[in-house]
Amino acid sequence: MTDVSCPSAVEARDLGKKYLRGWAVRECSFRLPEGSVTALVGPNGAGKSTFLRMAARLQRPTAGELHIFGTEVRDRAALARIAYVDQAKPLYKHFTVAETLRLGRELNPGWDQGVAERIVAAGQVPFGARVGTLSAGQRTRVALALAFGKRAGLLLLDEPMADLDPLARHELSALLLAEAAEHGMTVVMSSHILAELEEMCDHLLVLSGGRLRMAGPAEELIPAHLLVTGLADPGPGTSGNPGALGDGVLPAVFGRTHAVIDSRVTGRQFTALIRRPEEPGAEDALRTGPYETVEPTLEEVLLAYLRSPEAPALIAPGVRVPTTSYAPNSTKEKAA
Repeated sequence: MTDVSCPSAVEARDLGKKYLRGWAVRECSFRLPEGSVTALVGPNGAGKSTFLRMAARLQRPTAGELHIFGTEVRDRAALARIAYVDQAKPLYKHFTVAETLRLGRELNPGWDQGVAERIVAAGQVPFGARVGTLSAGQRTRVALALAFGKRAGLLLLDEPMADLDPLARHELSALLLAEAAEHGMTVVMSSHILAELEEMCDHLLVLSGGRLRMAGPAEELIPAHLLVTGLADPGPGTSGNPGALGDGVLPAVFGRTHAVIDSRVTGRQFTALIRRPEEPGAEDALRTGPYETVEPTLEEVLLAYLRSPEAPALIAPGVRVPTTSYAPNSTKEKAA
């Protein structure tokens, strides 16, 4: 359960970013507690990188406001609390690895040379090698060394481990969790590797089409759903004949009494991800009826929300914030 009294590391209110082609992020309001490790999930073009770049002060919000540890992100004071790893891993190609770490030490007063060198050495990356000669995975290690070495309170990672082999991903995942636990670091990480997110992250942010679809602690969001399977109702053209060939349809009862997030029908069998019904006895009726119900996995819930952007959003009470902007520059006004 989220402790609403816990200080917020990140707080967004009506946050939006608009480009010439349209809104990349729109009307996003949520808070993330200090010390949380959050998975930022969504399809390509959902707004994940745009949000991370706004939080890293690389792009200015068009609407709403974003606060980092209580400081408005536009304030330069927020910069010292943030470390960011872009998915492109931009580094000075002509610097050696040692020179790159020295640059990090010179620019960051709280620099931890020990942790930065450990990350590089664990991957057997030569300190004298020029960054431009390194493999993609080696450059990722150097970029992560810079981020960890800064000892920032908020670590923003955009697809940080896509270039790493499974062994390196496992090692750096363990390092990330250890650092977050030992130093109280808050982490927001986008990734398409859902299985790894389940092991690493305790909070979820799901974006689709630039809008927030789901937000909150994984331990609250996942159990709020049920995965239901059973026999489908006869579909059109079967004349109500149970023996007729053809695909069926989701039983009508689910549309009337349950919030259906996603459903699929194969032949005469359906599978549906639903919100746990709030009405007394409704869940018992499901369990005793002609259906099989199980608690879904994180991956099943995430895929259902990504497949069904029209389904109702789910924002946990502990991360919900008022949707009125701090300043009169809300998305609704900008869109008018």
